[in-house]
Amino acid sequence: MGDGARLVTAPTGQRVLLDGRRVTLGPQPLKGGGQAAVYPVADHRQIVVKLYREPPGAEQERRLERMLTLTPLGGRPIGPGQPPELAWPTAVARGAGGEFLGYAMRRFGEPGHVQLVGLFTRAQRLRLFPERTDWRFMLGVGWNLAFMTARMHYEGLVVGDFSSNNVVVDANGFVTFLDCDSIAFTDPATHEEFPCLMQTADYAAPERLAGGPATRQSDDFALAVLIYQLLTAGNHPFGGVPRDSESETTVKDNIAASRSYVAAPGCVIVPRGVVDPTILPPALLALARRAFGPGVTHPAARPQAQDWLRALDEERRLARVCPDRPRHSHGSHLTTCPWCARAAVTGHDVFNDTSPTGPNPSAASAASRQTKQMHLMQPVQPVHPTQQKRRQRRREQAGPPSRQAPTWLPDTGRPLALGLTILVAVLVLVIVVNLAQGH
Repeated sequence: MGDGARLVTAPTGQRVLLDGRRVTLGPQPLKGGGQAAVYPVADHRQIVVKLYREPPGAEQERRLERMLTLTPLGGRPIGPGQPPELAWPTAVARGAGGEFLGYAMRRFGEPGHVQLVGLFTRAQRLRLFPERTDWRFMLGVGWNLAFMTARMHYEGLVVGDFSSNNVVVDANGFVTFLDCDSIAFTDPATHEEFPCLMQTADYAAPERLAGGPATRQSDDFALAVLIYQLLTAGNHPFGGVPRDSESETTVKDNIAASRSYVAAPGCVIVPRGVVDPTILPPALLALARRAFGPGVTHPAARPQAQDWLRALDEERRLARVCPDRPRHSHGSHLTTCPWCARAAVTGHDVFNDTSPTGPNPSAASAASRQTKQMHLMQPVQPVHPTQQKRRQRRREQAGPPSRQAPTWLPDTGRPLALGLTILVAVLVLVIVVNLAQGH
């Protein structure tokens, strides 16, 4: 093993050169993956250094050098308190002998920022952003994600490795893209093309899984998956197991086979507790079904970032707040709170750590009226014997399944009573006026 490879392991107190300035790295990485690890910098808390595990080649070095000449999104003003939108490289990291090791970038980490995947679990949401993370917050994060994607595409950038691990969000819902060294771009000065060679299977479009290049359309696919996960508290639209499967099936397998319960209900057996897609407002649900139906095999049919922006912007103004429980809000198309109904039936509150202390008559009444409104998808009964045995084991472990219907039925009790009262009052007023005119 050569000296360059030893340097990449970042021994205690390792020193690297950033634009000729010597800095000392921390002994332990903040995060790591198969390709690289990210280290803190002593006495410089605002920056980190990403070191590649294997000595990078000349092509990667050239990519970083050209990236340092660019200022993507530089013309857009950023408001007070808004973080940079891209963790763009700020300097090349080299060893004592001048060998290329990686690059420096601004630091984005807890507690100020959390990976987008952290918003998909209740525990992480409550730990990091306890006062903010209701459904409206998730809606706003989706809007910011769509806006950033549209902006990057406008400037000729393709995210490529677009996933919940490569985006961070702050308490105000602003998003920042990480791992910008894998972004696909064409150098405007030299016209060199730098493709994206990385991908994350659970967010990769079928053409990418088949070996195709990263494109705006493959970004559109990943964006649709992420927005759907945000609006359903983490449910992946390609989760589930095919009815006739004899072995475990992955999300990647379902994407490749164009199997999504959002676009084709019943094509897979979904896990217990999966949120029914109809919790999405109609305009957003229509976009999701385009993306996960015809858009899977026909990239041109996928909604673009601008399509999501318009639909999300409309719903941001209309979203309703539940009067019964904190952190409960929902789409304007629903007359009652779906999260209260879900908590009443399953005992699991998606947005709160525990139910309110003591009985809540209003919430209990709402839940009882919504027995048929429960938005847990019903697992489709399997056909294959092996799948039947697996299903039986799941039932024994999880207890009796819910028998609630997966459809939404509008709660018209209160509006109807109120409407009749108003109608009677108007009729009485008309009669009184006519009598007065008659005299």
